[in-house]
Amino acid sequence: MKEEIIILGVDPGTLVTGYGVIRQMDQAWEPLDFGCICPPRKLKTHERYLIIFEGIDLLIEKYKPQALSVETQFVYKNVQSALKLGMARGAVMIAAARRGLEVFEYAPTKAKQAVVGNGAASKFQVQRMVQMQLKLSSVPEPEDAADALALALCHAHTRGSCKTRFGGQI
Repeated sequence: MKEEIIILGVDPGTLVTGYGVIRQMDQAWEPLDFGCICPPRKLKTHERYLIIFEGIDLLIEKYKPQALSVETQFVYKNVQSALKLGMARGAVMIAAARRGLEVFEYAPTKAKQAVVGNGAASKFQVQRMVQMQLKLSSVPEPEDAADALALALCHAHTRGSCKTRFGGQI
């Protein structure tokens, strides 16, 4: 019997939050949807977080994934940027928690390593390998959507061997 799982990958950002939804059937992957949530720049920051939350909530409602794979926050030199990114990640995690969805966190280098085989891969290399693994007719754009698909693929590749998840150790 084949095991099927739907995974939502999210690359959070205050201005652009990439998402990618895949279905994994054993060792085969099928892209279901990908794109970006782009709150208008003119909105206040808290209003943009609400749009991110609502967008992720709608994706969870529509696709009913069993896992959400999100990029971990890396430290910026600019403290304000780090705080804003952290709040965008929080909006994503709250949307998942609201629906009882497990959240798995991966460093950008881990996602690149899983998809490209090189943790220092370029954005284009990630796009190209995502295209090949998901058999897409063209590279997924924008880059944030490709990164989100890479996060979903990373979870598909490493399911069962993840080091951390939202809420504690596995």
